[in-house]
Amino acid sequence: MRSRSALFAIIAPGILLAATGVGAGDLLTATLAGSEVGLSVLWAAVAGAVLKWTLNEGLARWQLATDSTLLEGWVWKLGGWIQWVFLAYLILFTLAVGGALASACGVAGSAFLPLNQDPTTSKILWGVIHSFAGYLLVRYGSFRLFEVLMSVFIAVMFGTVMLTAVLIGPDWAGVARGFVPSVPQGSAAWLLGVMGGVGGTVTLMSYGYWIREQGRRGRENIRICRIDLAVGYVMTALFGIAVIIIGSRITVSNQGATLALEMADELAVVVGVWGRYAFLVGFWGAVFSSLLGVWQSIPYLFADFMDLRGGMKPGIRRNHDLRASKPYRMYLAFIATVPLIFLWTPVRSIQLAFGIFAAFFLPLMALTLLIMNNRRRWVGADFVSHWGHNVILGLGFVFFVYVGVSGLIEQFAP
Repeated sequence: MRSRSALFAIIAPGILLAATGVGAGDLLTATLAGSEVGLSVLWAAVAGAVLKWTLNEGLARWQLATDSTLLEGWVWKLGGWIQWVFLAYLILFTLAVGGALASACGVAGSAFLPLNQDPTTSKILWGVIHSFAGYLLVRYGSFRLFEVLMSVFIAVMFGTVMLTAVLIGPDWAGVARGFVPSVPQGSAAWLLGVMGGVGGTVTLMSYGYWIREQGRRGRENIRICRIDLAVGYVMTALFGIAVIIIGSRITVSNQGATLALEMADELAVVVGVWGRYAFLVGFWGAVFSSLLGVWQSIPYLFADFMDLRGGMKPGIRRNHDLRASKPYRMYLAFIATVPLIFLWTPVRSIQLAFGIFAAFFLPLMALTLLIMNNRRRWVGADFVSHWGHNVILGLGFVFFVYVGVSGLIEQFAP
């Protein structure tokens, strides 16, 4: 029993990261991408997972080498101006991701138990219910309860979605071709959405706060962080691939409001009614775990920002319980309420906007890690980035800038 507890302690932050990043971004954006452009975007799920692992490994390396969060490093090493850019982005991101997650949970709840004959109204009601349930669990639950719930949710969703992808009998030759990198006409925005949705965006920064909750400090913990990040992102990549395969077999109607039912019906044709309900449970587990993870993690960033603005000294900050702070509780209330206005936005529109908007954070993170983790006097000779890390981060930076601009042109050009 002790060995199982030790193993869970090692992989728990990676599981939390996977459960948070996998959900609305992967299940809805990736499904819609598969429906719109087919299997040609499969490679983006793998590339996104590799890039996110590299970003998070760089974040962990910085924090363990300097005993400061990435946000602290930005402010103390790159200048105070960056915190204001980050705050503006964080607020806009909160509105986009909060609306997308509430909407996704609304779709999941409506698929399992409609509250109204009108799918849109049912989606809105379920979205509100899930948002407030997430608020109560985060506000009054312990971090240990949060870890256990997220682990259960990801186990359920991973098993059911992987089973669905196999049982629908995909075109395996087409699946193989989907791993060859390409950017077909009209797919740039969806490529960006898939890579942005796989494994999270701004929520990547939450990893630093989760490992601090576990007491991970010091350079000796970098190996453990690499292991748990590998576990989390392998699961994330496999999940993204499975969802794209499922999406390629369906045609989404009604702007996605009945998306979960359409996906469940694909499984029902193959294995019967039991499979349909099993998938709906997994779908719900995916999107609600993502909502719960974001509701718990994003307020850390605002609380950290407020500590920095308040001039709290580093030695005090490292022992400060952010979850018990007033700024944390205020931002938790904000994310659980204000973004609900986007429940009246069509699912397809809010999911694509979420994917594109969220992914624009990644070039900033890649660029700053390239600068900070290559300074020997900042991180020490042993923790300076390997050339392989620099290549991946450099390619990721160029790709997101290029595809991001192309996606915006595709969406808004006359």
